[in-house]
Amino acid sequence: MDLPGNQGRIDSVYSMVEVMSEIIEIEDLQDPRLDVYARLNEAQLLHFEGKGIFLAESPKVVERALNAGYEPVSFLVERKHIEGEAKEVIRRCPNVPVFTAKTEVLSKLTGFQLTRGVLCAMKRRPLPSVEEVCRDAKRVVVLENVVNPTNVGAILRSAAALHMDAVLLTSCSCDPLYRRAIRVSMGTVFQIPWTFLGARKRGEKEAGCDIDTLKKLGFKTVSMALCDDSVGIDDPALAKEEKLAIIMGTEGEGLLRETIDQSDYTVKIPMAHGVDSLNVAAASAVAFWQLGRRENK
Repeated sequence: MDLPGNQGRIDSVYSMVEVMSEIIEIEDLQDPRLDVYARLNEAQLLHFEGKGIFLAESPKVVERALNAGYEPVSFLVERKHIEGEAKEVIRRCPNVPVFTAKTEVLSKLTGFQLTRGVLCAMKRRPLPSVEEVCRDAKRVVVLENVVNPTNVGAILRSAAALHMDAVLLTSCSCDPLYRRAIRVSMGTVFQIPWTFLGARKRGEKEAGCDIDTLKKLGFKTVSMALCDDSVGIDDPALAKEEKLAIIMGTEGEGLLRETIDQSDYTVKIPMAHGVDSLNVAAASAVAFWQLGRRENK
């Protein structure tokens, strides 16, 4: 296949990087080595070769994944970024293949324009247990059936920034290592501990947040819900709690009724101008900012 600007293997233009990395000019969009970037969906990536991989997008996000100890499999990089924005992350990964071409070729391959011209396929790691994630945590987030990757990414970013110690997701929530969730989180998914509460069952469309497990771990539970019998988000009793689990619900239906009924507190964010609700990602930032504060005892 004769792609625009094809030069075969990149020559001396990339010689400084090539000393450490294998730079491969894309000659065939059907190359099976490119399947992870072009032809596998998120579910297939999740189970790739039995252990799974994910795609980190942009140099900053790749850097954060590397800092967290994730192992790269290969890179997909716009030609102009080999010695530009991608230079440092490539240097950190000797002997990792770097597939490259012009912007228009990569957009045709992936179906979208790469953020900062960089994608990196990386190996997943076994998830920690809920007990491991919560061992030293005082404030945790629980996402119940939050399926939108943009919202999950935004919530993780807010959680990392606003004093949350960990994130737990019910089995029907979006995987935080989906490409869009990672990108929206700006790589903070690699900076805050997280795991799933149980495994997803075949055909399951919603799953409760396992209040019993949270209580056994010593957490008082807070359901963020539009209920009249709620306490104020600035209620002093919340700041006095040593350990809080803040539960956020799905974008459309909110939390399951049973979750609300079993929680220690129900909290509603006060609103003005007749607005009845916030997007779950926006609501999470408000909740984390307020409930992340703890009263010194």
